[in-house]
Amino acid sequence: METTYIPTLKKKYREEIVPALMKKMGYKSVMQVPRLEKICLNQGVGDAVADKKLIEQAVKEMTLIAGQKAVPTYSTKDISNFKLRKGVAIGVRVTLRGNRMYEFLERLIAAALPRIRDFKGVSDKGFDGRGNYTLGIPEQIIFPEIDIDKISKINGMDITFVTSANNDKEAFELLSEFGLPFKRK
Repeated sequence: METTYIPTLKKKYREEIVPALMKKMGYKSVMQVPRLEKICLNQGVGDAVADKKLIEQAVKEMTLIAGQKAVPTYSTKDISNFKLRKGVAIGVRVTLRGNRMYEFLERLIAAALPRIRDFKGVSDKGFDGRGNYTLGIPEQIIFPEIDIDKISKINGMDITFVTSANNDKEAFELLSEFGLPFKRK
């Protein structure tokens, strides 16, 4: 008999979070319960205009963090004040779905966030009004996959959680159930 691997948080979502949210929010059907659709990681590397190697380094680091190949993002127009030309690589991004998404979320909550200096929880102000949440991280070195000795430059990144929730309250409850440590008011 072949057993397929199911991430811990995916199992927790099905067995604990769905019933808890149905009870808390008063949903009639399991299909009404919001779910996590994808996690997008985005890192702007503004200094890459002058040094092309920074993008290659950022792609390697982001690939290590996400467990999936990251791709460079390119500028869409010329901005002379920033010495920016159209088509120049200025950032790195990766979108996680399915099992990799749950794996990343578990690593983020259990290993990475507690390593932030003076960590008191993540802000609850990152919601966009449509049930999505964006979290800014000041340093990529909080992830255990990154070797601090091999870092040339410390960069921050944005992590966006895209949910199927209709509003911020539902998304907040969903992410809280997953274990994202929001600040206490």
